[in-house]
Amino acid sequence: MRHFGSLLLGLAVGVPSCLACGGCYGPTSHVEHVRHVKRIQPGAPNATYGPTRALEWGQVNFLHTTDTHGWLEGHLKEGNYGADWGDVVSFTNHLKQQAGNMGVDLLLVDTGDLHDGNGLSDATTPDAELSMKVFERLNYDLLTIGNHELYLAEVAYQTFDGIAKLWGDKYLTSNVQILNPSTNKFEYIGKQYKFFTTQHGLRVMAFGILFDFTAAGCIRRLKVAGNTNVTIVTKAKEMVTQGWFKQALNSTEPVDMFLLLGHNAVRSSMGGTFGIIHDAIRQAHPRTPIQVFGGHTHIRDFAVLDESSTALESGRYCETLGWVSMSGFSKSNSAWTGISPNPRGVPNPTRKATANSTSPFVYSRRYLDWNRATLEFHAVGKQDDKEFDYNSGLTTTAEITKHRSQLNLAEVYGCTPKDYCMTCAPFDSPDNIFPLLSQALAEVVINETRKDIPRYLISNTGGIRFDMHKGPFTYDDFFIVSPFRDALLYIPEVPCSKAATLLDKLNKAGASQKRNIGSMRVERDICVDPIVAPLMARDEPGHGHAFGAVTRRQVVDLVPGYTTSDDFGSDGDDTTHSRIPNYSIPDYFQGAAGFGAEGCTGTADVVFVDFIEKDVLAILGSDYSSSNVTYYISSNYTTQDFLPQFVKQSDMFQAGLPNCTIA
Repeated sequence: MRHFGSLLLGLAVGVPSCLACGGCYGPTSHVEHVRHVKRIQPGAPNATYGPTRALEWGQVNFLHTTDTHGWLEGHLKEGNYGADWGDVVSFTNHLKQQAGNMGVDLLLVDTGDLHDGNGLSDATTPDAELSMKVFERLNYDLLTIGNHELYLAEVAYQTFDGIAKLWGDKYLTSNVQILNPSTNKFEYIGKQYKFFTTQHGLRVMAFGILFDFTAAGCIRRLKVAGNTNVTIVTKAKEMVTQGWFKQALNSTEPVDMFLLLGHNAVRSSMGGTFGIIHDAIRQAHPRTPIQVFGGHTHIRDFAVLDESSTALESGRYCETLGWVSMSGFSKSNSAWTGISPNPRGVPNPTRKATANSTSPFVYSRRYLDWNRATLEFHAVGKQDDKEFDYNSGLTTTAEITKHRSQLNLAEVYGCTPKDYCMTCAPFDSPDNIFPLLSQALAEVVINETRKDIPRYLISNTGGIRFDMHKGPFTYDDFFIVSPFRDALLYIPEVPCSKAATLLDKLNKAGASQKRNIGSMRVERDICVDPIVAPLMARDEPGHGHAFGAVTRRQVVDLVPGYTTSDDFGSDGDDTTHSRIPNYSIPDYFQGAAGFGAEGCTGTADVVFVDFIEKDVLAILGSDYSSSNVTYYISSNYTTQDFLPQFVKQSDMFQAGLPNCTIA
């Protein structure tokens, strides 16, 4: 029986020695990506084509990011999303200047989840020690917290002591508190709300609402169950009854627009809680526009809440920049001092939120692919690096390159021979990543003292966060594919009648209640993890994304990517792509090793990720308890170790070296 008291926290925050060196499994010589196109961030491709329509500019405009998860370097193997954070810094500088010239407002907003997904954020201790310095280069107007800022105490305090202090009253956490060790009292991590006036006179009240992320109501299929015990997340239905919230809504200060930011699905049907806040505001302000910016579900989406309220989600992993514009403000309904009714010389929003709307407000929305072709088109109207780049952007790009070098993120461990995706191919297809991972589990996860004993090795699909793309498999890919460090436990010599059926029973039971989110289906953060890559689909059935129609065609051969339908239709994607197939995957997968042709005939060791211990024991029955469970290799060997070890020793992955190039 091992002691778990500090294990969960220790495993989640401590970088194993083999990872800290960035190359314990890797080759001694450094192998660089081959560059095929001109790019600022070394190794990243640009898109082969881009948008053809200018953005619609209104009186008030928003640029939205969410769920960046450390991908500030961009996608080094995907042209659709190859821009880095420095490119976005230059882009926002251009748009701010354009807004000023037009006499309109532009607000930059982010809705959280800055950790867990990329080496730039996850290869340091604590997480995001370097990536946060890069993130801060973007001049946001409003930000809020994500659940990945709350899993670990040290990350929660990093947010409280660093991020929240840096952004001041721009950082909103209306329902998230933390235990202040100096006072031994719970305090709000950021500000509960912000009342401010925009450059052109709009009086705005903004809130930041995290979804109901609590140990009872949001227990995930990841490493830690719910938020860390030094934080409190107040449920939305309770928050709207609190005195401070009622006082804010009933303030004598006139409000021209409410902004709701949240790491929170924009649809109640997907577990979002914005509807509760919206309804509470409507009781006091029945016609004031409410603009919502959500996140967490990793999808592109735009929802209409009422005739003066809309809500935007902007994807994940630095793949999407979300754009919303609105007009309809006048001296009769606001303190607006800017241009009326619309800026001239550019397209303007024209759509009412609802077909029978009597509201004066009109809207547009757009989902921009995160690449240089897109950014340059909307910033300067052409592909012109010299005209596009600001010094602040170039400096940010150089900073990313420096940090990646410091962390050895480009060190190559092998050459991935083709694309392996999570959902673009059937679960048992050779193009799917999970058969490969099952092979890796079977071949390299070995307790040398028990290597002759047959074994089943069970892991969860939710711990795999991204695809493997053709090209160099680097230290960075450790974190991109599998950012979580779950220990591997085992029960020795379980009868085959139980061991051989365990995987099927786990999958039929569904994800552990310690890893589910209320009414949301599977939290792969995921609750709906729209995988977007050259082989994959990303539409979430059940709320308008099941349509495949594309209303325009830009090139003869479309590149696979986002094909989004939302409450405004199917023309929101800024760049046209071809649809990607999407297949369901189970909650768990396994590797099997040491069996003969006849399969399991006597007993077998059962190896599994640590957080499903309770579920495994429940299925195995009363003959088993935690006293039968111990580490299979060691407490330091985790789910983040086996794939790079497999890549290092696999002939298939070593065959392409040293001249390995991206697809």
